[in-house]
Amino acid sequence: MVSSKKLTQLCVTFWMAVLFCQSVQSHLQVGFYRNSCGRAESIVRGAVRDALRLDRGVAAGLVRLHFHDCFVRGCEGSVLLDSTSSNKAEKDSPANYPSLRGFEVIDDAKARLEAECQGVVSCADILAFAARDSFDLTGGFDYDVQAGRRDGIVSLASETYSNLPPPTFNVDQLTQRFSDKGLTQEEMVTLSGAHTIGNSHCRSFTYRLYNFSGTHSQDPSLDSQYAASLRKSCPQDSTDPNLEVPMDTRTPTISDVNYYKDILANRGLFSSDQILLTNPATASEVKSNARSPSGWKKKFAAAMVKMGQIEVLTGNKGEIRANCRVINS
Repeated sequence: MVSSKKLTQLCVTFWMAVLFCQSVQSHLQVGFYRNSCGRAESIVRGAVRDALRLDRGVAAGLVRLHFHDCFVRGCEGSVLLDSTSSNKAEKDSPANYPSLRGFEVIDDAKARLEAECQGVVSCADILAFAARDSFDLTGGFDYDVQAGRRDGIVSLASETYSNLPPPTFNVDQLTQRFSDKGLTQEEMVTLSGAHTIGNSHCRSFTYRLYNFSGTHSQDPSLDSQYAASLRKSCPQDSTDPNLEVPMDTRTPTISDVNYYKDILANRGLFSSDQILLTNPATASEVKSNARSPSGWKKKFAAAMVKMGQIEVLTGNKGEIRANCRVINS
């Protein structure tokens, strides 16, 4: 039998754990800026909306910015920091440069927020809001974003290699990389649907078009007509690093399930897209998402909320940057 003293100790330990978890969760919550900067989320949405009026493609950049931020050091805005004379930052890693974009939208949103409520809203939260707004304003789904993140003070290009999944990963590698961040295989397939909007630089996939694996003229899993179209847009002898193509061949500026339909038609742009059909579980998810536009949007929103909680800094950790590109002096 457990003694009364031991039982009391166990109960105290249990409730301390519960209270600790509640305390941690309370730092990240929906409506975090309700009292300190009531218009924070609408201000960010305004900046995103204005940017999309000029360039619909920036929406994909903002979603990707949030993803690349969260997968390296957690969702704490380190991807926004500029390199210095003594440090190469994440944004200048080959995994991010020159393809990562949308920084100027975050700068604009931050400037508007600083004019309204100086020193209150973190750059990490701006990223989370902007990603949500980009998805919603391109035909996706609006969802509540928990806030209260604080900004990190370290950004290292070297950390991108072991944290960001490259477009050459197979299903097992993708599953493990997402699992390392607390995300399931289903959520990995769901979040891959972000490739429904935006463009990709040719260098990210041309290995699939020319002398694939040294034995094929092209990746045999790639639709031949699609491959021919890609070769026209991305010539083998081109030296232009800025050549790019839409990631979704049907509706590249709309958040929909055509990404999954493209995969089923062997028109997934990256091998990490097309490879999803080689595993029974991920192939089933691709087919399910292709059949259910509203279901995928809801799952995507939920997965984005979960991703936005990765290794966040809250409370007194980190800082609230005055300028998203540099740490406070």
